[in-house]
Amino acid sequence: MGAAVRAEEEARLYTEGYRLIAGVDEVGRGSLAGPVVAAAVILSPSAATVGIADSKSLSPRLRERLDLAIRASALTIGLGVVLEQAIDAANILQATLLAMRRAIGALDPPPDFVLIDGDRSPGCSIPHCAIPSGDQRCVSIGAASIVAKVARDRIMRAYHLVFPQYGFARHKGYATRDHLLALARFGASPLHRKSFRGVLGRT
Repeated sequence: MGAAVRAEEEARLYTEGYRLIAGVDEVGRGSLAGPVVAAAVILSPSAATVGIADSKSLSPRLRERLDLAIRASALTIGLGVVLEQAIDAANILQATLLAMRRAIGALDPPPDFVLIDGDRSPGCSIPHCAIPSGDQRCVSIGAASIVAKVARDRIMRAYHLVFPQYGFARHKGYATRDHLLALARFGASPLHRKSFRGVLGRT
């Protein structure tokens, strides 16, 4: 289990008068198949945040439990999904930023400040700050990382039912040995990102 994330950045923003502080994170950027998914989460200042950490450091079972707890206590949650065709048409960076904008735009009520994981602004008009490794430093970003990861894993498990030969339920589209062997044997599915190394030329 990863180290719990503290809410120091959020606490500072509360003292500056902000009340609806959203954390934003994405998952699926390095996958060879499926969408990139971003989540935006506004936590109540009184929300229980015990156990919230960078989603990559948590077991699938714990992520599922925390996802339920976050959804029960969050003021609002937004999801942004960009499919593989759009990733190929633009590029993964632009698709990631678009997913973040969609997640922020889905929040109701809208935030008055946004904390974004990473070092790039998605082009948000709301006051915001990009924070490298933010999912390890800001509890709202940590919550968003969990919600995004759980949502995307569910999408990939559903894809597995349509294309079981690729093993999406196990590796979620990432470039594991088994996935690369399946690509070599079966070629790329409609869910694969045709512009990605490892998929290029596999039709």
